Amino acid sequence: MNVATATAADVSVCRNASVVYRSGEAEVQALVEVDFAIAAGESVALQGPSGSGKTTLLHLLGGLLVPSAGEVLWKGEPLSSLDAAARGRTRAGGIAYVLQGSNLLPTLSVFENVAFAAWVAERAGLPVRDDATELLRLVGLEGKAAALPPEISGGEAQRVALARALAQSPELLLCDEPTGHLDSDTAARVLDLLEALQERFGFALAIATHDRGVAARWQRQARLADGRILPAGAP
Repeated sequence: MNVATATAADVSVCRNASVVYRSGEAEVQALVEVDFAIAAGESVALQGPSGSGKTTLLHLLGGLLVPSAGEVLWKGEPLSSLDAAARGRTRAGGIAYVLQGSNLLPTLSVFENVAFAAWVAERAGLPVRDDATELLRLVGLEGKAAALPPEISGGEAQRVALARALAQSPELLLCDEPTGHLDSDTAARVLDLLEALQERFGFALAIATHDRGVAARWQRQARLADGRILPAGAP
């Protein structure tokens, strides 16, 4: 879906968005005039090699980054023109992340990592989907509630990260190479779980991956190269 076909059902939209990183006198075009939209409940894979712009596009969609040119909308309202604090409030109200590394707090137990995310959401006046015990049950880890993150496997850590993200009742879940550090069997189990959770709760999902097999699991694929979204059918 490009901007020309974007509709009121879209939760996040980039319009003619470019991102330029500067290092000294050098400039790197991370994204070049990208038009992209993701609809409520849709699953989209952003597929491409390292450096193609996948993570930058995810960060734009979630308001972690503002474009150098163009704009980003969240549920039809400007996002990229907001200040950092306002973008943070918008993210807290409907956008969650799962990163390649689970980024769990290492001194908190599995239960406490999920409960802390739910507590933060509740303190901000946001809906909390379920308590931490129920969320861990959904991802099959209620038996690991007392374990510390260093005591669990990489696949289990990613499942905890999914439970933590669900605590925020997201309308949009952004996943950046969530299986990049996992072996193929563990990665498949994590992706099966992610697919089941997306079907159950109906959040929009954007997942960045370099793996064409992973990309093919989702409703739509957007292929990126050199900061641009490739036309359908491009080699």
